Amino acid sequence: MINNRLHTTAGVKDYLPAECALKNDIEKKVRAVFDSYNYKCVITPMFEYMEVYEGTGSVDAKRMYKFVDRDGSILALRPDVTPAIARIAATACDKADLPFRFSYVGNAFRYNESYQGKLREFTQAGIELIGVNSIEADAEAVSVAINSLLAVGIDDFRIDIADVDFLKGVLEEAELGAELSEEIIDSVIDKNYVGVCEIVNNLDMGEKLKQLFNDLPLLIGEIDVLDTAKSLVNNKKSINALEYMRRLYNLLDACGYARYISFDLSVMGHFDYYTGIVFRAYTRGTGFSVIDGGRYDRLVGNYGASYPAVGLAVKVNDIMSVLEGRNDYGVPSSAEYLTVFNEEGRTAAMKEADRLRKEGKTVEMGLLGFDADSSVAYARKNGIKKVLCFDGQGITEINTEEAE
Repeated sequence: MINNRLHTTAGVKDYLPAECALKNDIEKKVRAVFDSYNYKCVITPMFEYMEVYEGTGSVDAKRMYKFVDRDGSILALRPDVTPAIARIAATACDKADLPFRFSYVGNAFRYNESYQGKLREFTQAGIELIGVNSIEADAEAVSVAINSLLAVGIDDFRIDIADVDFLKGVLEEAELGAELSEEIIDSVIDKNYVGVCEIVNNLDMGEKLKQLFNDLPLLIGEIDVLDTAKSLVNNKKSINALEYMRRLYNLLDACGYARYISFDLSVMGHFDYYTGIVFRAYTRGTGFSVIDGGRYDRLVGNYGASYPAVGLAVKVNDIMSVLEGRNDYGVPSSAEYLTVFNEEGRTAAMKEADRLRKEGKTVEMGLLGFDADSSVAYARKNGIKKVLCFDGQGITEINTEEAE
């Protein structure tokens, strides 16, 4: 029988010092990128009324952790930060201050099956640009994603861009009806392209449309993918979406970002959540995207104010997994000094440590007694370069890299 007192529940974890150092470093660097674009940090509650998240299209209610408050209200642990920020924009901000540029770093909670290997408590860092519907706003969101990955030391990545209007237009052109369209959408979201082919190959539709549905997993790659897709459709909505993606690419290209951009016209995200571009960032070392983003112009309307919006979420834990597989992250930053003292030198040691800390130095108080040899060995083991010995008469400094 498992002793629950000694274990964490499925989907959550402890972070030991090396992992905390890496996690904090990622968050610090990503925050710096957000700050450089003038996004202002907000913090939303860890749990809210269920209604804040329900019906937004963000996260299925079945994947939320819910509980009942003493007054009978149903509350939910935060499954996604974006709906809460949309609530803030609609209820706590002055329309005269638009656009709103919000950033955040916080934990979210979703029920994931243990076999998927995903955490149920995880950290998101993201931005939300609310109040602007323009190609420049979309390009800024993509550029924030690119610079966030570069800031944490990942440069071998790609940003896959799509537009939900492309596939919406295809479904309208095929005149499949709501039920079949929903079935195809679900299959595409699940990357079940065999299921898509089985559906469309048994339907009476134009050969070009059939070819498009069958070729969806192949509509991935450089800018010429847009030309291939355009040759297979004959509806204004899809063609406009393809032209918009081309204009977006040209803008990002002019800013020097083209080498990071590709297209995956099967990327959809939540069909009833996103309203325009959708993008995903992928890199070597993980089977999942490390950044998700896109335009969601209807979300804020759930809270009483109709503002367009675009945003992204950096998946901090997935980026940790990537960097853990590439870098020597195992040793957190060491103290710069170790103080060693006897009873006569204790006060001087503590005062000198305080002085050094005020100068921005890291100082660890030695607790092994007044034994220089043991203290130097301890300092070397822990990567501390200098030992300061206080004996009541003065200070002796030992450089652990030189001491015999």
